[in-house]
Amino acid sequence: MTILFVYAHPNPQSFTTSIVSKLVEKAKEKNHDTEIRDLYGLKFNPILSSNDLQELRTGNIPADIEIEQDLITKADVVVMIYQLWWTQFPAMLKGYIDRVFSYGFAYQFGDNGLEGLLKGKKVFLVTNMGTPSNIYDESDMFSALNKTSNVGIFEYCGIETIEHIFNGGVLRVSEETRKEYVHNSVKAFEAFL
Repeated sequence: MTILFVYAHPNPQSFTTSIVSKLVEKAKEKNHDTEIRDLYGLKFNPILSSNDLQELRTGNIPADIEIEQDLITKADVVVMIYQLWWTQFPAMLKGYIDRVFSYGFAYQFGDNGLEGLLKGKKVFLVTNMGTPSNIYDESDMFSALNKTSNVGIFEYCGIETIEHIFNGGVLRVSEETRKEYVHNSVKAFEAFL
């Protein structure tokens, strides 16, 4: 199996990065092919420009987008690990989705309506949050987050969500709880390998 890891955190020593490392380690241990895309490390341009739109419409894929689309095409599973900022993907990852999951590559409309073009692929999501989980439980925010990402992005493109893990209050919880978050993320990931 080929697994593409996409993550976005400006701090290479972040909790997000530590989870990426553990999941990559587990995938390699199970002899899966891995590709890692550290969007900040790559200095990925997250801005969808008018030039990008024009080029994508004419089938002339900008080189940086084509690289990412080729990696997604080759992947069986895409793993996205990120921190939640203001109930959204970080801008870097949202820009990646805006530019890479483009019309004609990830989805299109045909005679039968919407067609997700990435059928057969799966996504595994780990979302780290500064907000404690109980606050999001009480406000039903987890349902909204699952709807906007799992359904509104991935299902829309034909991708099946394997699991979406939320780790709450990561900046305030104990080191023991953080280790538990990493362990639970790895355990859930390993379950489908």
